[in-house]
Amino acid sequence: MRVWQEGESAAASYLEQRGYRILSKNFSCRLGEIDIIACLDDTICFVEVKSRRGARYGSPAEAVTANKRRHIRQTASYYLFSRWRDLSIRDETCFRFDVMEILYTDGDARVVHIEDAFC
Repeated sequence: MRVWQEGESAAASYLEQRGYRILSKNFSCRLGEIDIIACLDDTICFVEVKSRRGARYGSPAEAVTANKRRHIRQTASYYLFSRWRDLSIRDETCFRFDVMEILYTDGDARVVHIEDAFC
């Protein structure tokens, strides 16, 4: 399994253990891709997962560039537009963009969940 696949699997497990319901994994359209879309209470979370083996090139979250954030926002808008009936979106429903860092060092995975990482 590749490091990004391991990271996305670890991130999904982490979220599920904390009560999130996974709505979609690797959702893609012509606008971009979102690694994980999850729901916790009345909040829909669009999660970008960045995995690395070691911190040699900086933190994984630093790889979420302005261009990547723009694509995630556009893809999230498309997802909500195309699935709004299925999601039962109400006035109380909130949306946020999270980043999850999965850093593998010495065989261990360190998970950092950055909630509301960008707008």
